[in-house]
Amino acid sequence: MNYDVAIIGGGPGGYTAANKAAVSGLKTILFEKNKLGGTCLNRGCIPMKSLIASAGTFNKMKEGEIYGIHCSDTGFSYEEILKRKNEVTDTLREGIQKSLQKNKVDIVFGEAKLTDPHHISCEGNEYEAESIILATGSIVAKPPIEGIEFCITSDEMLEGNHPLPESLVIIGGGVIGVEIGDALSDLGCRITIIEMFDHLLPNLDKDLGQRLAMFFKKKEIEVICSAQVRKISADDDRKQVTYIDKKGMEQCISAEEVLIATGRRANVSMLEDTSLEISRGIVADENGRTNIPNIYVIGDARSGNIQLAHVAEAQGENVIDLLLGKEASHDLNVIPSGIYTEPEIAAVGISEQQAKDAGMGYSTRKYLTGANGKSLIENSESGFVKLIVDENNVIIGGQLVCMHATELIGELAIAVQKKMTLSQFAEVVHPHPTISEMLWDVAK
Repeated sequence: MNYDVAIIGGGPGGYTAANKAAVSGLKTILFEKNKLGGTCLNRGCIPMKSLIASAGTFNKMKEGEIYGIHCSDTGFSYEEILKRKNEVTDTLREGIQKSLQKNKVDIVFGEAKLTDPHHISCEGNEYEAESIILATGSIVAKPPIEGIEFCITSDEMLEGNHPLPESLVIIGGGVIGVEIGDALSDLGCRITIIEMFDHLLPNLDKDLGQRLAMFFKKKEIEVICSAQVRKISADDDRKQVTYIDKKGMEQCISAEEVLIATGRRANVSMLEDTSLEISRGIVADENGRTNIPNIYVIGDARSGNIQLAHVAEAQGENVIDLLLGKEASHDLNVIPSGIYTEPEIAAVGISEQQAKDAGMGYSTRKYLTGANGKSLIENSESGFVKLIVDENNVIIGGQLVCMHATELIGELAIAVQKKMTLSQFAEVVHPHPTISEMLWDVAK
């Protein structure tokens, strides 16, 4: 069975590339060992945001008196919350499969193995392709901690129907840890987050993590930073986490459940006797081409990649453009990211810390949500909008801590990608009263 393009992995990057290839006239086959949609749809972005939506709605109802609304007997069913999560993911997965079938992509469910530069084996069958795209995503990264087997991961929490624990220790204060912690806290779970670095969200500017920690303190979420977890143990229906605190003292905390949220690593299990270069993922150039010319890699499986679904999608489409002899459709130098806590956090471009480390001439502009009418109306927690500009007042980065930050960051992504100055951005009138007018105000 011969194909123009074979894609291993049916996540956002894989199915997006498959659809574009097929629509462009290339004979395309897609391999998926589990469910279409990959990490994002099945055990990441989508189920997490469904859980956040349910928890946020319940939290809003509890705060009804602030708005003059009196809600009595407010409660929730965690089983029904999980049922809705599963319905959302099932609906989206069905849509992906229908789209692939409509575009005449051959779909093979099974564990595919790359056996040589042009051949793939799956379920006892052999397939040949002119070009192969590896889109195999990532798997949970588990650090070498004694007793790590007693922990659950985000996979079990989000893809399965794991019961809501009474208390939860989360090891890792990155995106996964803070989102799960915030949502489950709204549903009454007692949360403790242990982070190795000196602030939450260590990949972002420190003021973002510090602001989030302040919000979490109000919610009675305990945050322990500059801590090194030594071991996890289990005793009856409780689990204990032993860690070294920032003063070098050994401490122990107990909870019903422990969640490991220390990130994900590239999945390269599909490789057999190939000569692909591997270094914490599959090494590739800026176009996704590996050291074997007809093999490409996109998404989380790629070495050094930003592990975001929209990055994988854009890379998938760019690889197909390359195969068709066209210019790449997407600029991968400007990538927005979002964190769906309450309030939301989002960032794009160069951070203040990156500008400082690079010795760049830069300045910042900051606007607080306390001066924004819509934020006050919505009783949103105090946050800010921050722009980073170069010596010529060109916007090179932006960070938001506010309502709807993940929706607004796309506007700043355009400004950064188009190298707009503050005055050019300020020319565009924004509506009032809105959260988005904070971007206008900070630019002015």
